[in-house]
Amino acid sequence: MAYNVLPLTRLIEHFERLPGIGRKSAQRLAYYVLNMPREKAEDFAHCILDAREKIIHCNVCQNLTDSEKCPICSDDARDKTTICVVETPQDVLAFERTREYNGVYHVLHGLISPMNGIGPDQLYVKELLARIGQGGVLEVIMATNPTVEGEATAMYLSRLFKPLGVKVTRLAYGIPVGGNLEYADEVTLYRALEGRSEI
Repeated sequence: MAYNVLPLTRLIEHFERLPGIGRKSAQRLAYYVLNMPREKAEDFAHCILDAREKIIHCNVCQNLTDSEKCPICSDDARDKTTICVVETPQDVLAFERTREYNGVYHVLHGLISPMNGIGPDQLYVKELLARIGQGGVLEVIMATNPTVEGEATAMYLSRLFKPLGVKVTRLAYGIPVGGNLEYADEVTLYRALEGRSEI
């Protein structure tokens, strides 16, 4: 008879559903949770429920927040004339880690993907158009990933925004720090040449 403890099996299955977690990692996490002191396990479970219940979308940029307006949109020191359009809230964190960007963001929560049945109506495009329509926006930076869906979304949005008199820019592409030219693909090299700057 196979060894099977139902609550443990269910816990492993739940961890296995998380992105990037395989069967063995799920087992390690499940056994780690089982070895936690009861109060720490309860706190962990409470944190999951608390995040699920309290985190909402910012009513301006659609980033995740626990209040109507996120800290970035509430910050008067941020440059509200520049909006950086990203796919996910994780992309906002990546830009914030650079400490170089002082504008604001707009999170689409996805990309246009006809193959997966995702069109502009499933993304937060209307909200972005409304922000630009209110005036005061001078530049929109398209910071979607350089994938087929990312490029298609950037092109679609740039065509929407240009008639509104807003400057639309795209992130430059190039060779990553520590990368080797020998192993770069043709598109990356072409984009790196195209986006070269004076030193």
